[in-house]
Amino acid sequence: MNNLKKLMEVGLIFHGHKCPAMPMGLRAGLAAMEALNVTRSEDKELFVYSETGDDHAAGCFLDGIMTATGCTYGKSNIKKLYYNKMAFTLIDKIAGKQVRISLKNNFFESALNSPFVQQRKKGILPQDIKEEVSAPLIEKIISLDYSMFLEIGNVETIEIKSKSGIFDAFRCHQCNEVTFVNKLRINSQKQYLCIPCSGYNK
Repeated sequence: MNNLKKLMEVGLIFHGHKCPAMPMGLRAGLAAMEALNVTRSEDKELFVYSETGDDHAAGCFLDGIMTATGCTYGKSNIKKLYYNKMAFTLIDKIAGKQVRISLKNNFFESALNSPFVQQRKKGILPQDIKEEVSAPLIEKIISLDYSMFLEIGNVETIEIKSKSGIFDAFRCHQCNEVTFVNKLRINSQKQYLCIPCSGYNK
């Protein structure tokens, strides 16, 4: 519980406002780590495939997952699949195991009818929703047993393909900005060009 309290504090600062979805993701991330018997990722030991997307209610779920697991876009150990589902798969790259976690359907549907979401539907910004509305919902998420709101899949063994990081970089011949080699292109004059200057879209 002390670890959860600390992570909640970090998550709230990182996320920027109080809402029920971030704690849902936080607790889901912790549940996935417990299922795999792993600790928070310091480098790239863990990887998350998040099934969340854009422009849907409760996307804040993902910030909770990142806070709990340590899987971040900066470390490149998280990827969004844009399925617009409240679900994700956590992979332990060291042990070659994975587990999928999702919100239970009934819980998810109930959450979409909560007073918090009703205010959001009216266009009220999350940071402007009164504490008396958000606090009880957040407290409920923090205190609920995992089994009440999460579907925890079976732990599966998978094959992990090793991939080394890119450390070499050169200046783009056109804009002169240093670019890592895996995203440099060579033109007909044998000059290195970054993606924007090359005209390629990948």
